[in-house]
Amino acid sequence: MERVLVAMSGGIDSSIAAYLLKEQGYEVIGLTYINYIEDENDPSEIQFVNDARHVADFLGIRHVVVDIREPFKTIVDNFVMEYFRGHTPNPCVVCNPTIKWNVLLEHADLFSAHYVATGHYAVRNFSNGRYFISQGIDPGKDQSYFLYRLSQQYLQRTLFPLGQLHKAQIREVAQQLGLTNLVVKRESYDVCFIRSDDYRDFIKQYSQQNNLKIKPGPIVDIEGRVVGRHNGIMFYTIGQRRGLGIALGYPAYVVDIDARKNHIIVGPREALARQNLMVDSYNLMKYSQLPQEGMKVKVKIRYRDKGVPATIKSHGDKIQVIFDSPAYGVTPGQSAVFYEDNHVIGGGIII
Repeated sequence: MERVLVAMSGGIDSSIAAYLLKEQGYEVIGLTYINYIEDENDPSEIQFVNDARHVADFLGIRHVVVDIREPFKTIVDNFVMEYFRGHTPNPCVVCNPTIKWNVLLEHADLFSAHYVATGHYAVRNFSNGRYFISQGIDPGKDQSYFLYRLSQQYLQRTLFPLGQLHKAQIREVAQQLGLTNLVVKRESYDVCFIRSDDYRDFIKQYSQQNNLKIKPGPIVDIEGRVVGRHNGIMFYTIGQRRGLGIALGYPAYVVDIDARKNHIIVGPREALARQNLMVDSYNLMKYSQLPQEGMKVKVKIRYRDKGVPATIKSHGDKIQVIFDSPAYGVTPGQSAVFYEDNHVIGGGIII
């Protein structure tokens, strides 16, 4: 019987992933990691650990808890500092290859488990000697965008038991098992270490605790005219329209952020159009390298993006993306992920 270590967050997806793997004949061990606690005196902060342990006991599987708060600080620090640089970061994209999978595989080796598994909605494939990810079949839950940086070494040992299922089916399984508390439980946060619905509150608190100065400054239009004041560049993102507090006679969007000058630049929607972009820190998944003449793909520049047809070309240690038609809201710090049909070719961080 093959052994698999499953990342269990206490939520419905990872819980049912563990159940399905057990049903498939694997010896399952659940692992829950504590990555961030906002208030040490609030017992609800670690309720997810108790929830995961309860499911593990229900399934009759071993459960372990690992404290990774110290290494995870790098993810939190990077998240905040990227906003201070005028970028819009995606911490999951950074955490998955540098923290989460490292922890999973390290402990898989400790427990002599060949595989690790998560509750991501994605499909693992193997072709022409390479592992790669495809989109999960539930378009509303597909999480392939967040996983493009996983290496061949990681993918070789990773299972995604939910990739061929819809969310409704997962809820139905939990209901049939009698785990009704999972069905009604609130979904996990967009950013796992932020408990509120507004990342700005987190940045304010972090800045106070770490003596980082938030500097208000001018909002300028694309001609350089001052049209308002901002509360700090870290509270804005390219493409933002709401909350600017200005009236220009037309719908105004954040079209650029100049961290050096401490300026927020606004303009009409057409000023957001970009014909191309560059990415670095890239990872190729389905192929080991791009064709010299480039490759036609669909590019998603944010998680919920439908994707834009484009050509990608190697450009030194970076990849250039040339869109067939303009893309709107290209945001430094976010990821551009490349798809061939529903297969992930790879991706990189937008610069």
